[in-house]
Amino acid sequence: MDLGNSAEDRERAILSFYKMAHVNWTSPLTCTLKGDPAIGDGVTRHFFSTIMSKLQYGFDIQFAPGGTLLFEGEKDHLIPSTSHFLLESDFFLVAGRMIGHSFLHGGPCLGGLSPAILHVLFGGSPEEAIIDLKDCADLEIRETIKLLDGEAELSSEEKDTINALAMSWDFPRVTSENRRWLFDKLLFHAVLGRTCRQVHQLRRGLKDTQIWPFLKERTDTVPLLFPRISDIQFTAQIILDKINWPTHDDEEDMEVSLEDTCRVSGFLRTFIENASSKLLEKLVQFWVGWNVLPRYFDVEVIESSYPKSSTCFHTLKLPRHYTEYSIFKTDITAAISTVDTGFGMI
Repeated sequence: MDLGNSAEDRERAILSFYKMAHVNWTSPLTCTLKGDPAIGDGVTRHFFSTIMSKLQYGFDIQFAPGGTLLFEGEKDHLIPSTSHFLLESDFFLVAGRMIGHSFLHGGPCLGGLSPAILHVLFGGSPEEAIIDLKDCADLEIRETIKLLDGEAELSSEEKDTINALAMSWDFPRVTSENRRWLFDKLLFHAVLGRTCRQVHQLRRGLKDTQIWPFLKERTDTVPLLFPRISDIQFTAQIILDKINWPTHDDEEDMEVSLEDTCRVSGFLRTFIENASSKLLEKLVQFWVGWNVLPRYFDVEVIESSYPKSSTCFHTLKLPRHYTEYSIFKTDITAAISTVDTGFGMI
């Protein structure tokens, strides 16, 4: 990836790579960041973190007036976008390849998909899928369908709203006799009926990466590939428990004093203890190259101007000069914000 290019140009390069046919996605991957001195495994981790972030939160390229999100809705209820442009351009095939490729290399996964979508993706009968009203990503459609849930008498205006939706999807008008049936049919179509081709493309993309036989044989790995967002929240204690704090076994050989080391390390601990889950995720990504927790983190206090990381060695390098927490917090936050552009580019 050329970091001198715009964010949109980098996205086009990534999409072109994953649109290539007949690629052996199980092969070893070497990544280079043009315009950044970083090399090694940390660059590969940055690459996978970038592509999975695009799938999770959207692309910068304005592909269509409807937006750039491939998966829409609430966390743990995400469904594929119904954008005709994204479907016809095979973006869900690309998404499947990205997800499988990242999984093969131990990288980040796509979290928060609707259980109903996952049920169908892995061969379950659509009619047997358990669909939650929250799975309907379009809030206007959801509110219309919700009117049918219950036994309260519908007003003329509510009936008109329901009938307009039902008739646009070739369903009959609402009556007292078909009310519950219509609720189920409209919800099914909103969640699974309009996304069946997208799910088919996603499955094809996963199969292209050759992980499909493994997933079918080991269904217990599916939650690892598509975790619930509520199950992957970063907490301060999880990160603190994995940190190897700097020590001064032989202080005469150390370039930084014990006092400076303890003070700056304390600032980092305070920052972690007070950061949000989202900020902690960004910190981990800055620290090791992606938002997957490693077995350990290392911390060094050094002579430097700004915080930086050696992602290949899981090492966060903090300048010794901080004497006020407010300045440390400002600089570490600025450093974390560079994860989308590269390493050391503040």
